[in-house]
Amino acid sequence: MKTPPCTPQNSTSGCRNLHWQRLDRGHFKFDLANSRRVLNPRQLRFASSAVPVADAAAGVAGGLESVSTTQLVDLPDIPAAPIPPVHDAANIIDLAAGMEPSFASIGLGGWSPVGIVQNCMEFLHCTWDLPWWSAIAVGTLVVRTIIFPLVIVAQRNSARMNNNMPQMQMLQLKMTEARQSGNAIESARYAQEMMVFMKERGVNPLKNMVVPLAQAPLFISFFMGLRQMANTPVDSMRDGGLFWFTDLTLADPLYLLPLITSATLYLTIEIGTDSARLSAANMNTMKYVLRALPVVIFPFTMNFPAAILTYWACSNFISLGQVALLRIPSVRDYFKIDKMLTHAPSSLPPKKGFVGGMKESWDNMKISKEIEERQRLDEIRFAKAGKGPLVKTFKYDPTKTATPTPSTVEPHMRLKEPPSSKRQ
Repeated sequence: MKTPPCTPQNSTSGCRNLHWQRLDRGHFKFDLANSRRVLNPRQLRFASSAVPVADAAAGVAGGLESVSTTQLVDLPDIPAAPIPPVHDAANIIDLAAGMEPSFASIGLGGWSPVGIVQNCMEFLHCTWDLPWWSAIAVGTLVVRTIIFPLVIVAQRNSARMNNNMPQMQMLQLKMTEARQSGNAIESARYAQEMMVFMKERGVNPLKNMVVPLAQAPLFISFFMGLRQMANTPVDSMRDGGLFWFTDLTLADPLYLLPLITSATLYLTIEIGTDSARLSAANMNTMKYVLRALPVVIFPFTMNFPAAILTYWACSNFISLGQVALLRIPSVRDYFKIDKMLTHAPSSLPPKKGFVGGMKESWDNMKISKEIEERQRLDEIRFAKAGKGPLVKTFKYDPTKTATPTPSTVEPHMRLKEPPSSKRQ
C-alpha cells in the first residue's frame, strides 16, 4: 500500500510521524552514528509542510549537506523547571505543629545588649514553657541576683560613711569656710586631710555609685527589648499577662501597674539603700529630688506597655526584699557590714532645711565665681607687668645716673679748701 504524500492539508505532526515510519522501515540507509544528532526529534523539524517527503529523505541520506535552512529549524532547549522558594524548615515545622515562630524570623534577638535580653526571654518562655509574665519576673530576679555583690559593697561603704560622719562633716565645713574666705592654701590643706582620713577609714564616696551605674545599662536594655517585643508584636504576649493585665503589649487599662511602680519606687528611695547613702553623704537636696521622681514619672508610665511595667515593678519589689534582708543583724554580720551608729545631734554640724541648703549652695557658688574672677584678673595683671613697660612708682629713677651740681650737693658733703690756699 502506497503511503499518501504529505500535503498542506495534512498536519505537521502527521508529516513528522510519516518521516519516522519510513526511517524505521529502512527506506533511508545512512550512517546513524554520524547522524545521531540529526535524529533528535527536538532538533529536527520541517519548516513547511509543503516540502515533499522524498526531497527531505534524499537530504538526510546525503549527510544533510544539501538541506537548506528553510527546511530545518533548531529549536531551543526546554527551559528548566522553576525552583520553588526555599523556606526555613524549622519555621515550617514549628508553624505546622502549632508552635510560635522564632524571634530571628520576626526581626528580634541578636548579639546586642537588647538582643541578648530578648534571646533570654525567648529561652525562658519556649524552653521552660513559662508564661511571659513569669519569664519577665524570673529574668529580672536572675539579673538582680548577679549584681547583688555590688549591693553588698555599697552597703559596707555606706555604713563606714555613716559611722565616720561627724569627722568628715567637720573637715568639710572647715574646707568650705576656707574656700569662702578666699584662702586657697587652707582649703587645699583641709581637702588633703579629708583624703587621708577617708583612705585610713576605708571610705570612698564613688563606691556608692557602683549599683546605679550597673543598673542603668540593664534597665535600658530590658526597657528597649520589651518595648520592641510589644511593638512587633509577639502574638503570644497578647494573652501572656496576669490578673487584670492579660495583654502585655498594651498599657494597663486600670492604671494599677503605673501606680504600683511609682509606689514601690518611692519606698525604695525612702527606706532603701539609696536613701541611707544620701543621708550619710549629707545630700538632702538630692534626696528631695528623688522623692519627687515617682510623682513626676507617673504620667509617662501610664502609656507604657504592661510588659515594661511588669519588669519595673518586679525590680522594685526585689530591691525592697534586699533592703529587708540586709537589715537583719545576722545577715549583716555574715556579709561583714558594720553596724550603723546613731550620732548625737550635738556632735554634728547644725542641719539646714531645704530652703537654707539651697541658699547656702547659691552663696557658695557666687563666692567661688568671685574667687575665680579675682584669680583671673591677678593673672592678667601679672602677665601685663612682666611684658609691658615699667610703671614709675618712685621719685628718682635709679637706672639713670645724673652728675651732681654744687647747688644740689648737701652742705656736709662739700669739700673744704686747704688752709694754705686761704693764707695766700
